[in-house]
Amino acid sequence: MHLSIEIVSLTPGGAIGIPIALVGSVFLALGAQFQHRGVSKVDAGTAPEDKAGLNVRQLFRLAQRPSWLIGTLLLGLAIVFQLWSLSVAPLTVVQPLGVVALVITSLVNARVGKTPLGAASIRSIAFCVVGVGIFVTIAAITTPTVPTIHDAQLRTVLIIFAVVLVVCALVFALFRKKFTTIFYIVAAGVLFGFVATLAKSDIDRIETIVLEHRELQTGDILTVVCFVGLILAALLGSYFVQTAYSSGPPDLVVAGLTVIDPLVGVTIGIVVLGEASGAPVWASVVFVLAGALAIYGVLQLSKYHPQIRR
Repeated sequence: MHLSIEIVSLTPGGAIGIPIALVGSVFLALGAQFQHRGVSKVDAGTAPEDKAGLNVRQLFRLAQRPSWLIGTLLLGLAIVFQLWSLSVAPLTVVQPLGVVALVITSLVNARVGKTPLGAASIRSIAFCVVGVGIFVTIAAITTPTVPTIHDAQLRTVLIIFAVVLVVCALVFALFRKKFTTIFYIVAAGVLFGFVATLAKSDIDRIETIVLEHRELQTGDILTVVCFVGLILAALLGSYFVQTAYSSGPPDLVVAGLTVIDPLVGVTIGIVVLGEASGAPVWASVVFVLAGALAIYGVLQLSKYHPQIRR
């Protein structure tokens, strides 16, 4: 019996999104390091209750820290490059490439903090990188084009996002004093996964409006709702990230973001948007296994990182 495996590679235009996403990963790594430095200084000066989250006074102090402001600028550049990559390539391909930031952040943090990573931490980072590397490689050869996002699909994404946003807000309000660093990392990763998806949806819709040389119409209300949701997810996700910095090392935070964020975004891209509708069955199996390996790496890093607070 002859077994035929059809592989459709990424188009040249979409492939440009890969180096763009990699540059964004560099900005993400450096921005995380600078922001962590700023949060650490504010944290040391105000002695907050880490698990309860940063308060308003601390947030104002952060805005006065040069290191935190530089980090915020670099993260802004990372977002610009991420949006650029999403405009030319499928989300399933470019979103996972942020894991490169994990390697950079780990090396920089170990050198700056003078705390060498142990064998267990290095192994955990390797799990993250290998898992995401396999994921993006299979996505690149089985996701050839950027599909059109229809209204029904976007409504589904917005409904799921609304539920996630409400759950995150309620859980934080009721149980924040019991949280550990990993909760803030996971919550931020999930929210930023929606940021990427909503941003991609708005980019596609705005490009269509511009190409058709028309103004916003009543039917384009989803574009506005999508933008509002994007802002809400970015704000709450950013708050969780800053709180995570106050109780954990930057490479652990980046590990969570660069693994959980793309896994959420890619899952939505595959399940709701149909980005991998033409992928063979074996690719779906690899997606699940590679994602599980990457998540396992994050959990192990949170357990064995030498700088994590117990």
